[in-house]
Amino acid sequence: MWRKCKQSVGSRKLTAISLMLVSIILVGYVTLVYYPASIRSSAYATSDEKAYSVDPTLVSANTQFALSLFRELLAEDMNTDIFISPLSISMALAMTYNGAEGTTKDAMAKTLNFGNMTLEEINREYSKLIESLENVDQAVKLLIGNSVWMKKEFEPIVKPSFLQRVGTSYGSEVFTRDFGNPQTVDEINGWADRNTEGKIKQIVQQLGSELVMLLINAIYFKGEWVIRFDKALTQPQDFFLPGGNTVKVDMMSTSGNFSYYSGRDCQVARLPYGRDKVAMYVFLPNQDVSLDSFIASLNQTAHDEYVSRLQPVVDLIVKLPKFGVEYGVKRLNGVLKNLGMETAFNPNEANFSGIAPTDQGNLYISYVDHKAIVEVNEEGTEAAAVTVVGIARESAGRTPPSFVVNRPFFFEIRDDRSGSILFMGKILNPVGT
Repeated sequence: MWRKCKQSVGSRKLTAISLMLVSIILVGYVTLVYYPASIRSSAYATSDEKAYSVDPTLVSANTQFALSLFRELLAEDMNTDIFISPLSISMALAMTYNGAEGTTKDAMAKTLNFGNMTLEEINREYSKLIESLENVDQAVKLLIGNSVWMKKEFEPIVKPSFLQRVGTSYGSEVFTRDFGNPQTVDEINGWADRNTEGKIKQIVQQLGSELVMLLINAIYFKGEWVIRFDKALTQPQDFFLPGGNTVKVDMMSTSGNFSYYSGRDCQVARLPYGRDKVAMYVFLPNQDVSLDSFIASLNQTAHDEYVSRLQPVVDLIVKLPKFGVEYGVKRLNGVLKNLGMETAFNPNEANFSGIAPTDQGNLYISYVDHKAIVEVNEEGTEAAAVTVVGIARESAGRTPPSFVVNRPFFFEIRDDRSGSILFMGKILNPVGT
């Protein structure tokens, strides 16, 4: 009897230990699987809520600015591929706008299409937009960085209110450096390199003696297609150039359920990434419509109408060339002047007294430089951009059913929640010139 009792106690102990081990394994499994998914779901919900709450007025302003800017670039670079991040450019200029006053502020507001939005509203909506893009998708890596670099002699007179606004609303880092030291150039380029995951290693070559401040934005994007292109189906095919000649391109191929539109002027297809919140939109003008004339007619009304007409299509065949573009460093002074910001570049007329007092020399925009790069392949898309606004102080008086993309096309990468265009470009020759 005692032996049986002892065996029974031992069995109960063994059973208890087994149950405890099973519980530990289950807890570990739940911890590894359930909680990350729960946390991810919560992060997505917060991100989506912020994105949908961004004021459509700002999104509309950014879209109008993006299309107007692209049309100006088209006039300057008609015979080359173009790729930019309009959001990077508008964000860098929005930070600069925080220091503009008088007619300079009015001119920048008109160029950026801010309308009746107050500075506080603009900053608040940009802040929400930036926050909404932080956790957009596990399959999409999207990084936004902002920074202000001040010449050490200039820093003492910079208004704390200006730095506070760009820091709070745009998450901007602030650096004070010796602009005469070559290491400062290396440090600025290092910042751009880190904030674009190594895609843009140089944005500044030197710092002129007239420069007292740089305002910089960097954007990095890497997204995986929802429906990938099978590498085994990628084949050399003809791509028709504007002059009628052809080049061989690596044409990717896939099929699936995509949103698609075909009309009198063009075909449009939406190619989504990750969890289907961010997508590439490919606009393919019909054969009797030139790409340049199509882009020239693409105002916000026409753009939004094309997007609204997209309809789900089952088993749409999509053929898209693999391509990569490196555009810039592109100086945007001319196109921004054409869009109405000329006074901001004028050493005598510009008014950036919101940055610092101007009794020691007037402040003006010396240059706005932009560089962007994109690579599109079977897995997805990788893109990056940096915009630099150089603020100078006047001293020396210097003034500075089947969708086959086998012909030139326009495209954009868009956050469909807020409607914000992150990147946009035109491709004349996918294999370069």
